[in-house]
Amino acid sequence: MNAPSKIDMLAAARLTREGRLEEAMSVLRRALSSAPPSNATPDFEAPSPSRTLAGLSLPRISIPEALGGLVERLGRLRPAPGLDEALAPGAAPAPTPHPGGSRFEQRSFANAAGARAYKLYVPGGYNGQPLPLVVMLHGCAQSPEDFAAGTRMNHLAEEQTFLVAYPAQPQSANAGKCWNWFKSGDQQRDRGEPSLIAGITRQIMEEFPVEQGRVYIAGLSAGGAAAAIMGSAYPDLYAAIGVHSGLACGAASDMPSAFTAMQKGGAPAARSYRPESAVPAIVFHGDRDTTVHPLNGHEVIAQAKAGAKLEPKVTGGVSPSGRKYTQTVHADASGRPMAEHWVLHGSGHAWSGGSAAGSYTDPHGPDASREMMRFFAHHRIR
Repeated sequence: MNAPSKIDMLAAARLTREGRLEEAMSVLRRALSSAPPSNATPDFEAPSPSRTLAGLSLPRISIPEALGGLVERLGRLRPAPGLDEALAPGAAPAPTPHPGGSRFEQRSFANAAGARAYKLYVPGGYNGQPLPLVVMLHGCAQSPEDFAAGTRMNHLAEEQTFLVAYPAQPQSANAGKCWNWFKSGDQQRDRGEPSLIAGITRQIMEEFPVEQGRVYIAGLSAGGAAAAIMGSAYPDLYAAIGVHSGLACGAASDMPSAFTAMQKGGAPAARSYRPESAVPAIVFHGDRDTTVHPLNGHEVIAQAKAGAKLEPKVTGGVSPSGRKYTQTVHADASGRPMAEHWVLHGSGHAWSGGSAAGSYTDPHGPDASREMMRFFAHHRIR
C-alpha cells in the first residue's frame, strides 16, 4: 500500500480549518485504512531524533501512528453549533437547518463598486422580533466560516439572540483575501469596499427587523482595520466598533505605508481625527504581535476618543486559562465606557479567547467576543 497522499492531508487540514471536523475525520480514517502497517517502510522517511524543529527534537513516528493520533484528537472535538459547509461558487443559496431552528445562510450583495458574498447567522431564538446586528470582518486568508468558528460569535448569538453577518473578501479583490484597508479608495464613505460592507449591512436591515441604533462592526487584523474605517466613514450606521489586532482608519494610503504601519505603528492623517466621526471602540491587541505592531491599538483608541475628555481607569487581570492582560477603560462623565483597550500579555496575532476550530486564535483568553458584546450593549445610535 502507498502512504497517504499530500492531497489527503491537505484536504483534512482544510476541512478542519473550516470547522467541518466530521468530514476531516472521514478523510483521515480513509487515509489511515490505506496506509502501510506500522512495521512497513513509508514512502518517505520520518524525522530522526537528531532532527529538530525550533530547537525541539522530533521523535521518529510512523505514518499510521501520526494519522491515528490526529484522528483521535479530532474525535474529541465537535463542530461549533451554527456552522455549515460553504456553498460552492454559483450554487443556489440553500439555508441549512441547525439545532433550535438557527440557520447560517449564504447571501450576496452588489452595487457599482462590485459584489460580495456574505454569510448571515440567524439564531434559533429569532421569532420576528427586532434584534441587534453585528458585522464581522475576517482577516487575511480567512473565510466567513473559518472566522465564525474561531470567534465563536454564532454561539454568543444563540445565547444573547442577535444577528451576525460575515462579509467575504474574494481573492479576485485581494490575492491574500485581505480587506484593502490601506487603499485610499477603500477608506471613504460610499466608495469601494466600504460601500459594499455598508450595503450588506443595509440589505440585512431591510430584510430583518434590526433593532434601531443597535448595529455594530468588528474585525481581526485587516478586518479590524476595515472595521475602523467603517466606524469613521459611517458613524450614523454603526453604534460601536471592535478592532482586534488591527489598525486605525488612515494609518496607510498605499502598500509601502501599510508595511510601515504594520511594522512600526501607523499614526493616521489628521483628517482621521474628527470628533463628528468618532465611534466608541473596544480594542484587543497582543503585546507579542509581530504582524501588526501593538502601537496600532493605541491609535485606534486615540481615534475613538477624538479629543473628548474621558476618565481612564487601568486594571490588570488574568483569564481563567492564565493569560495576563491590562485593561484601560476610558469612560464619560456618566461612567459609560467610550473606549476600551485590552493589551494581552504574551499573545501574538490571534483572536483572544477564540476556538482552535478556526485560524488565528488564542484560546487562552480573555474572551474578546464576549467582551465586545458587553461593550456594544452600552451603545446605540439615538
